[in-house]
Amino acid sequence: MQEKVSASAGILERADPREWRSHRYGLPTARWQTLAGRTFWITGAGTGYGRCIAVALGCAGAEVFLTGRRVEKLRETVTEAADYGADPQRFIPVPADLTDPARLDAAVLEVTGRCRSIYGLVNNAALPESKSTRWPLTDASLERWGRMLATNVTAHWHLSALLLPQVAKHGEGRVLFMSSEAGWAFTPAYGIYNVTKAALNSLACNLAAEAEARWPEADIQINVLVPGEARTEMNQGLSVSPYSVVSMALALLSHPRGGPTGRLFHRDGRHLAFAYATPYEKSLLDGSASIATAQPRQEFSLLRSAARTILRRFRS
Repeated sequence: MQEKVSASAGILERADPREWRSHRYGLPTARWQTLAGRTFWITGAGTGYGRCIAVALGCAGAEVFLTGRRVEKLRETVTEAADYGADPQRFIPVPADLTDPARLDAAVLEVTGRCRSIYGLVNNAALPESKSTRWPLTDASLERWGRMLATNVTAHWHLSALLLPQVAKHGEGRVLFMSSEAGWAFTPAYGIYNVTKAALNSLACNLAAEAEARWPEADIQINVLVPGEARTEMNQGLSVSPYSVVSMALALLSHPRGGPTGRLFHRDGRHLAFAYATPYEKSLLDGSASIATAQPRQEFSLLRSAARTILRRFRS
């Protein structure tokens, strides 16, 4: 059934990161200024979307903790941010394998020991599907299944569960889960990855519901962002910049009190549905405005088309 797709106007997918002073990734000046001095923790911060979100937050004056397995990649993130005009002192690398519970606990102690409170968490780290088989759900080992779930789902649950009580104590915070169109897809050759992203969508929405019920006085906004495809380590051959996700990410991370929680969004500004989660009914950049209406199209047909494209690439 063809439906009208709702979206927030003003999202800038093609904003040049070197020109952030002029466009602020589409944020109104007041919203941009609220990021200054706040503390964010980005996982998967050494490459791709995680690096780009971290760099943009640093440019806005935020303090940013960077986590990833490869310390050299985290240092590259700091260098890129400095090249774009951010203060490198605002970035604190915290290398860690998030699937190691002991190391994750130690990372939480390190981060919380170095700052008064964490305002925002971006759960971005992810493991792609292996190309060793076209049939991962019937051929992959139990070890592979466990590793994918541990990286793409369990680590994000563990870190969020450790931080949310502290966020609630300070009365306000933002948590962003980076998902994928794969979370809506049923694509051969990508079955385990698809399952992990669908599970991540459910995890985020369930955490949002639990946080809202447990800490009703706190303004904790927990949402999902689908970044689409761009030039990352998973997709080396694409021309779209991973900075295309930054405008929507900052719109969610800077949202004033009373904003969306337990909702799903696409980097292009679309408001998505998943299971019982309906599309958010207000504009992200102007909460008093009604959401814009995009050209009519079948959202799930679009997702199926993207899945077919991915499968063709895999087969080639």
